[in-house]
Amino acid sequence: MSDVSNRLLDCLSPVTKDMVMSRCTPVPLPRRTVLYQPQIMPEFCYFLTSGMVSVITTMQDGESAEVSVVGREGLSGGVQLLGPGRVPTTCIMQLDGSGLRIPTAEMRRIFDTSEEVRARILEYVQEQSNLMGQIAACNRLHEAEARLARWLLMASDRIGNLEMNFTQEFLAELLGARRTTVTMVAGALQRNGLIEYRRGRVKIVNPDALEQAACECYRVTAELHAQLYKTYSPLQSGANVR
Repeated sequence: MSDVSNRLLDCLSPVTKDMVMSRCTPVPLPRRTVLYQPQIMPEFCYFLTSGMVSVITTMQDGESAEVSVVGREGLSGGVQLLGPGRVPTTCIMQLDGSGLRIPTAEMRRIFDTSEEVRARILEYVQEQSNLMGQIAACNRLHEAEARLARWLLMASDRIGNLEMNFTQEFLAELLGARRTTVTMVAGALQRNGLIEYRRGRVKIVNPDALEQAACECYRVTAELHAQLYKTYSPLQSGANVR
C-alpha cells in the first residue's frame, strides 16, 4: 500500500504510518457511497486516497445542505473517535474515489493508545470544526453564485483536478437551492468564461477569475486546508500500539 497517499497518514512517523496501514484495507469508493449515517456509529473509518466526501445535514422535511467536505487530507469517522455521542450528519462520496478502510473499533484503540495518531486526528477534527463553522455562515450569508464558486475551488483543491463530475441534483443540494437556481448560477459562471458546465461535468477554465467570483469564505477555507498538519511536530518514537 506504499503507493497510496493520504495527508494525515503521510505526516505520521514511518513506524506509526506502517502500523496504521497494516490494519487498513484498500477499497474503491464510487460516487454516492455512504460512509456513515446519522445517529449510527459507523462500522468503519476511511482514510481517503482520492475523491471527495460531502458531510450533509438533512432536516425533517427532507431539505438538506452540505456542511463540510473531506478529501485526501483526512478521514471519515474521525469525530466519532472522540466519544460516545451520536453524529447527526450523513457522510457520502460525491466524487468517485478510493480509500483505506479500517474498523472503527480498531481505529479507536489506536487513537486511545498512540499519542502521535491522537494528536494528528485531533488536529484534523479541529480543522473540520472550523470548516463547518465557516460553511454554515457562508450558507446563511452569501449568494448562490459566490457559494458555488467557493465550492468548486474547494473541491478542486482536494482532488487535485480542474475537472469534476457531479449531478445538478447534488449542486442543488450543496447550495440549498432549487435546480433552476443551479442552472442560472452555473450558466452565469460559464458565460463569464470561468467554467465549462455540461451534462454533470464541470471544468474550471479560469481558476484566478473563479476565485475572484467566490465569496471570502474560499480564502478562509483554503488557508485552513493549507495549514493543516503544519503546526504540530510528529513524534519520532513511533507507535505505542502493537
